Amino acid sequence: MQSGRAQSFAYQQRLLTELGNGLRPRGIAAVLMAAEDGRPELSVQDRRSRIRKVYVNVPFYWFYWGDQPDERTSCLNLEAAIDRVEQVARNGWRTGEQAELRIDLGLISDAYRRA
Repeated sequence: MQSGRAQSFAYQQRLLTELGNGLRPRGIAAVLMAAEDGRPELSVQDRRSRIRKVYVNVPFYWFYWGDQPDERTSCLNLEAAIDRVEQVARNGWRTGEQAELRIDLGLISDAYRRA
């Protein structure tokens, strides 16, 4: 039986694989890889040959490639997500370093318990 973390990584990998499979026929280079912490990431190249890593935020069902509100899209509608990532890659990724979106739900729930 897989641990919760292994199940989550397998789910993320499946979603990113489907996203990559949808992007490649549209001419967007996308390669499934593993981040340093072991979680799956999809390396996606924009029109300027710059790479952004696309990740999955499982609790919120997002694909994300930065920490800004316009740097994420829902995983629930795969075709819409493919369209969104394609559009952003064709326009070009945001200039600068890729920021990390980290939301620790444990910290949020702890804050409510203490209040």
